[in-house]
Amino acid sequence: MTLPETVEIEPSAPADASVVLLHGLGADGHDFESLVPELRLPPSPAIRWVFPHAPVRPVTLNGGYRMRAWYDILGLDRQAAQDERGVRESAEMAAALIRRENERGVPSDRIVLAGFSQGGAIALFAGLRHPERLAGILALSTYLPLDSSLAAEAHPANAAVPIFMAHGRFDPVVPLALGEHTRDLLVARGYDVDWHTYPMQHSLCPEEIDDIRAWLLKVLPTR
Repeated sequence: MTLPETVEIEPSAPADASVVLLHGLGADGHDFESLVPELRLPPSPAIRWVFPHAPVRPVTLNGGYRMRAWYDILGLDRQAAQDERGVRESAEMAAALIRRENERGVPSDRIVLAGFSQGGAIALFAGLRHPERLAGILALSTYLPLDSSLAAEAHPANAAVPIFMAHGRFDPVVPLALGEHTRDLLVARGYDVDWHTYPMQHSLCPEEIDDIRAWLLKVLPTR
């Protein structure tokens, strides 16, 4: 597996935790760099932020235009066909980035797999299947792709992983109903879902950033 190129922000002290955050459709790894100072996190935990760039591929929903995308999008309703190959390839990239953090001295239970929109879809898909317990999954303005395969493929190591899900109530890109469906599916399967909605569209807002900060400090406690 060839690792994707990444943008990284190192902590002032040696990293004892990592957040791997996957951007949304058409963006790149720089998209969420500004989130790090906005979170106003303390020096400990010493978090390394890893922002990978998605591959460039044609996206059917956008007329076949080539852009950075974790998978092709054929439609945004629950009945639309899904790019299973793309989803699984990108999930393996996410898993490879977690393994690289392990090699750099950060254990899986100190790693949060995170993403926004399409990146959040990969974070959910890959995180629930990861064979070692993660610190948490952060899934923003998103949904779980290929959800019918979860029952057969979910790994017991992450059966109790904390999941933070957030969605804009007026999201015109990823409908709130898609996020709610994923939340209901996960809750029905016994997952620990911390669900939030905000009066926004397909974006982040200050209240959400405050909630993310509190959640990160809970799942990545100071050592």
